[in-house]
Amino acid sequence: MRGVIMHGPGDVRVEEREKPTITLPTDAVIKIAATCVCGSDLWPYRGIDTSDKPMPMGHEYVGVVETVGSAVTTVKPGDFVVGSFMASDNTCEICAAGYQSRCVHVVPMGGIGTQAEYARIPLADGTLVATSRQPTAAEIPGLLAASDVLGTGWFAAVAAEAGLGKTVVVVGDGAVGLLGVLAARRLGAERVIAMSRHADRQELARKFGATDIVDERGDAGARRIRELTDGLGAHSTIEAVGTQESMMQAIRSTRAGGHVGFVGVSHGVELPGHKLFFSAVHLHGGPAPVRRFLPELIELVMSGAITPGDVFDMTLPLNRAAEGYAAMDERRATKVLLTV
Repeated sequence: MRGVIMHGPGDVRVEEREKPTITLPTDAVIKIAATCVCGSDLWPYRGIDTSDKPMPMGHEYVGVVETVGSAVTTVKPGDFVVGSFMASDNTCEICAAGYQSRCVHVVPMGGIGTQAEYARIPLADGTLVATSRQPTAAEIPGLLAASDVLGTGWFAAVAAEAGLGKTVVVVGDGAVGLLGVLAARRLGAERVIAMSRHADRQELARKFGATDIVDERGDAGARRIRELTDGLGAHSTIEAVGTQESMMQAIRSTRAGGHVGFVGVSHGVELPGHKLFFSAVHLHGGPAPVRRFLPELIELVMSGAITPGDVFDMTLPLNRAAEGYAAMDERRATKVLLTV
């Protein structure tokens, strides 16, 4: 089968890989219908995360079950399924508490690589959710978004305690931040302030429900947020970047007693204890437990209540994956969908 392999910074190739098979009774093998390039894939692409050997790429996926292991009971061949970027048993104490991304048996799907024609899904019963019917072509991008960026944006909004009557700030205008805007509005936020400097992303943020746009960043951005909130700061802030600047911008934009939901993959983030202490904000985040939200998100997508697939602004066939990486790296695309 064909699959995407990263050989080093900027070096993305589509190569022949061995087609996966069932290796454990709890596995399923799916034929990928659509996959995509994630913002987190750009960390190794830019050489910020490094590896000493070629890496299979991809952790977002939807597809059709081809075969299942003898212990799998919740999905069957022919089912169209959506899975999380972290495989989980969905039965351990951590999963039961709603944190499937930190399951005691967690398997990161990035190590398997779902930018490919087929993928082995470990812990299939706990990881995969079957749709109630075969989705239409128009629904597939939204379901693909649910497997990571929508689920991550949703968790960020929940972690930030976005809700009725609240003002929510979103730091980061990539796919996760934009879908954090959508999630905050669905959860009842009265005002959603998107922090963005890019006209196309500002437009999509407004489509998803942003009421205000702030193009300042850093300390200037935090000051602007306080100006817009009577000097208090936001009730809830989503941090969807993962840098020192974005984390401090998020904390400084949040009022005392407010909540920061952070889901940007942290790189070089060190929180100054004195400033954190006197900010009096709540911090909650980490790898999103997408599996917790999948049933609800799938229903919202398939009922037409939300259209998170709008976040994909470039579609390419799998064999042109390198072009997709370059487009996202150069900010010519927000998120690239790969057809298989």
